[in-house]
Amino acid sequence: MTVTRAGKTERLEARVPADVKALLQHAADLTGRSLSDFVLAAAYEAAEETIRTHEVIRLSAEDSLQFAEAILNPPPPNDRLVALFDEYRAFTKPKP
Repeated sequence: MTVTRAGKTERLEARVPADVKALLQHAADLTGRSLSDFVLAAAYEAAEETIRTHEVIRLSAEDSLQFAEAILNPPPPNDRLVALFDEYRAFTKPKP
């Protein structure tokens, strides 16, 4: 994958030990990419995966069915929720 974006580019620098740079360069050479392109593509893929891991909720089939059932047929409010509704109504009631 080559990461290209239209528009202004910005510089990103990293200082790495010589052995890490040599490893990255070797991997880039094996894939026929420049070192910059290889590192950018790897970092981009890692960033996308990190975001997916933290921002996307994945449910099993059973969990999906339970979630849909709760949305389509919610249980009646319990006593605590009814009390909170009453408190909210009292709090937001217009003052005479």
